Amino acid sequence: MNLGNSLFHARKKCGLSQEVVAEKLGVSRQTVSKWETNETTPDIRQSKKMAVLYNISLDELIDFDIDIKEIQEIIEKTSEATEEKVDWTSAWGKKYPILLSYQSKVNIPYYAHGLSQMLDEMQREYQFNDLDAMLVLKDILGQVWKNRKHKVKR
Repeated sequence: MNLGNSLFHARKKCGLSQEVVAEKLGVSRQTVSKWETNETTPDIRQSKKMAVLYNISLDELIDFDIDIKEIQEIIEKTSEATEEKVDWTSAWGKKYPILLSYQSKVNIPYYAHGLSQMLDEMQREYQFNDLDAMLVLKDILGQVWKNRKHKVKR
């Protein structure tokens, strides 16, 4: 996403018009429009003022990605009861079909046993509850995956 789009989406997310932003920043509405269409670029002072106005950091303003922000907000607002109702395997299986077909190919009891042992070990060693141990292992697996992807690219 480019800077103009970032500025536009951040402003819209706050429900502000170009006129209101212009008034608060002491510039014309046309100036705000030019920033959002990438005709011109705001200086660092104006950018910092916009970040404050939009209640985000300057880094977030520059890299504002509406999809990521919306996903993060949805995650924060989702209750445990709602999470229980979602069939995550089916939901992610639409994007990653292997999740819908691996059951007939993989020795699930073998891997489940190993993972169960790791969960038990983590609970004993760090006094994590079931959920915390699972989340930590999931996060570690995600880090291992990222490291492997980076090694392949080099």
